[in-house]
Amino acid sequence: MAATRAYLVALVVAGAFLFLEGAAAAAAGTSVQRRQQVHNLLRRLNKPHLASFESPDGDIIDCVDIYKQPAFDHPLLENHTIQMPPSYHPKGLHGDSKVTARPITQTWHQNGKCPENTVPIRRIKEEDVLRANSIGRYGKKMPSSIPKLISVDDPVKPGVTSGHKYAVAAVPEGKYYGTKTNFNLWQPTISKNKDFSLAQLWISGGSYSNNDLNTIEVGWQVYPSLYRDSNTRIFIYWTRDGYQRTGCYNLNCPGFIQTNNQFAIGGSISPVSSYGGSQFDIDILIWKDPKGGNWWLQVGSYVVGYWPSSIFSYLADSASSVMWGGEVYSPNPVQTSTQMGSGHFPEEGFGKASYIRNIQVLGSSNILKSPDSLDLLSSQFGCYNVQNGTNRNWGTYIYYGGPGKNPNCIGKN
Repeated sequence: MAATRAYLVALVVAGAFLFLEGAAAAAAGTSVQRRQQVHNLLRRLNKPHLASFESPDGDIIDCVDIYKQPAFDHPLLENHTIQMPPSYHPKGLHGDSKVTARPITQTWHQNGKCPENTVPIRRIKEEDVLRANSIGRYGKKMPSSIPKLISVDDPVKPGVTSGHKYAVAAVPEGKYYGTKTNFNLWQPTISKNKDFSLAQLWISGGSYSNNDLNTIEVGWQVYPSLYRDSNTRIFIYWTRDGYQRTGCYNLNCPGFIQTNNQFAIGGSISPVSSYGGSQFDIDILIWKDPKGGNWWLQVGSYVVGYWPSSIFSYLADSASSVMWGGEVYSPNPVQTSTQMGSGHFPEEGFGKASYIRNIQVLGSSNILKSPDSLDLLSSQFGCYNVQNGTNRNWGTYIYYGGPGKNPNCIGKN
């Protein structure tokens, strides 16, 4: 009997060892497979470079042949001839302000510059991809990241998809071919590593409900999970199917064609504003070239490049919506204390609240004009809010932002 019991115990122990060995082998196999997927993605994203610089902020900037940048991996752009420069520049740019006139620079400029016929691209590292929730979604927004915005005058209705908070201004639906505005630069405090805070513009057409939303998005963001730090960075985004399969941040997928050898998309930018101190902003212009049909991007004095019209459906013709404002995201089910903008409410005004000034839109006349009206939209006005105004120096403007979690910020994220 004792011998039988010992035999059975031995079988159980041996079985346990075999199970653990099998589990370890499966885990190792999964790990190897995941690592291989990461390496395959990095090979696609990080193109061969002619020169390379390490930035003081830890970024590596690669100078890539202009015709070997990621855009040309897009099946619709294989035989694309780069358009350079744009054939048309919008008229009607609005006038000036009391903001400190100091050049906005990128940190990597301290250590080098890219030669002609190359474009500077921020190198993606293995640890960048491993921080993502999934390799397939690296550098992409979640498909359900859909703002369901409500008027600031009607704060009782439910807000946005869980985790996302907005405070924005929008023009009435119409036919638009571009926008220009100045974004006040800040470095908001991020509560959790997976949180982000940004200020941006949205140019869009189509709809979320049919998964055919086309967007072009540009602005600045602080996003530790994507960039590994809390620096303020200029970003771009696009999609043609409501964030389902197409589009990405920056140059993390084929689409946007860069033509400038001095500006790195996704690179750190400085200086930023300080509460009660010096204020800094940067102007961003997007316009549709009526000759080539491409959507061009200019950041400050840099004409950076363009989104070819062929990668879109609705935006191949025009946009029906334009919005400007702030967004905060947190996966935490409890209301986050991640700041939007300066972290202060709009009523504090200049030097304390974050602003977007000289808001202009480009209509069929191809002349930039202040919008006739703005709709103010917020998803949780006790946490973040938005106000608008107009004056001779700033044209149409908004103040927006807030601290997030506070005694007046009610409800879950």
